[in-house]
Amino acid sequence: MSLGLGIFLFVVGAILAFALDFQVSGVNLDMIGYILMGAGAIVIVVGIALIIRGRSTVAETRTSVDPASGQSVSRTSRNETDPLI
Repeated sequence: MSLGLGIFLFVVGAILAFALDFQVSGVNLDMIGYILMGAGAIVIVVGIALIIRGRSTVAETRTSVDPASGQSVSRTSRNETDPLI
């Protein structure tokens, strides 16, 4: 969702900054466009960071003693998360 919002903000900002050719009294549309483009870029970067962070793999190691042999046994399990589900 954050990537879509970031792209939307960036596109609307680009339209305001570069495509519109009229003036509104008391409002600088170019500046509003640049602000929206900057906000969109920040939202895109944060969204990508959250997606990368959400797909990290967590490894958990448990150590126990086998009662029959008395030896230490290690088991590793991996938990892969997918934020798109």
